[in-house]
Amino acid sequence: MAISLIRDFLRLEAAAGILLMFATAAALLASNTGLAVWYDRLLTVHLSVLIGDVGIDKPLFLWVNDGLMAVFFLLVGLEIKREVLEGELSERAQIVLPALGAAGGFVLPALIYLAFTHDDPLARQGWAIPAATDIAFALGVLSLLGSRVPVSLRMFLTSLAIFDDLGAIIVIAVFYTADLSLIALMVAAVGTIALIVLNRTGIRAITPYVLIGLVVWVGVLKSGVHATLAGVVVALCIPLASDVRGHSPLRWLEHALHPWVAYLVLPVFAFVNAGVPFTGLDPALLVSAVPLGIATGLFLGKQAGVFLICWLAIRAGLASLPEGASWRSFYAVCALAGIGFTMSLFIGNLAFERGAFEYVGATRIGVLLGSLASALLGAALLFGVPRRARD
Repeated sequence: MAISLIRDFLRLEAAAGILLMFATAAALLASNTGLAVWYDRLLTVHLSVLIGDVGIDKPLFLWVNDGLMAVFFLLVGLEIKREVLEGELSERAQIVLPALGAAGGFVLPALIYLAFTHDDPLARQGWAIPAATDIAFALGVLSLLGSRVPVSLRMFLTSLAIFDDLGAIIVIAVFYTADLSLIALMVAAVGTIALIVLNRTGIRAITPYVLIGLVVWVGVLKSGVHATLAGVVVALCIPLASDVRGHSPLRWLEHALHPWVAYLVLPVFAFVNAGVPFTGLDPALLVSAVPLGIATGLFLGKQAGVFLICWLAIRAGLASLPEGASWRSFYAVCALAGIGFTMSLFIGNLAFERGAFEYVGATRIGVLLGSLASALLGAALLFGVPRRARD
């Protein structure tokens, strides 16, 4: 049963990665053809939800980044909670290698980025951009190689990405928080307490959690803390334990959300955020500090940071190479960890949304270049591995 669930998860994520590629291509096409005017207008269409004079009024771009991405983070939170309590991350032997790899793959890309941008205070705000892995995109690349990649390597990459997401959540909460509204924070806090009470009193119906979760999201949105973190807070309050009928609210919600996130939320996010107009683009921008720091951090920093610390851990006897993997195939997967797309673009938007708008386009270019180079290298290395080392 567990193996079947793992395979279903990997198939879903791989299909989502391929869909992300199409959404990215569509965004680049729309922003560099006669559709560019309509693309820009679409992103700036204002949508409002108001009760009297109180409510939310945002352009579509921010509804996606603050609203739909909160659903993505809700799913991430559910996956982290389940994996830690009863999944792959509940056993020490299973978490050592991806946890150490994620740490190395988070620190080294950030240091490389800061080396490029150390003399620019605004640019330095994007230090976390090259530190995250896009699991959907990475597994999408792996899926193009069929069954020739061991499931153990896919699970390593998935676990690595979960630790990456956890690190990104902490970074967003600590470093990318605007001026705080105490009243809005109190609303979010009261909603969170209500969710905890529901959990502790054994309420298993999903509807109360969803309704109160919306209140928490609005409170967090208005508080200055990024709204997507509300998704994580709500996820941690959803009960995992099954009732007498074997129904687990967390597993049910995770299963229900996964297709929506994979096939709608992430592709829409990619389409909204990946558009880069190349017309009139100054070639000097390609070799400026921000895109170079991001691309180098993703391409070199990620693979080196993940591989070196994992190699040291394996040599020291703290962990072992994933079953059925060769050192070459393992390095290939470390290279694929440099595909940072969704989370990198998201953190870039947070880093440069205040006072550094000129870096937004540079961020997208750096993320696209670094992610593409990582994908090509990882795929090329895996194609060169003998079949017996992959099966």
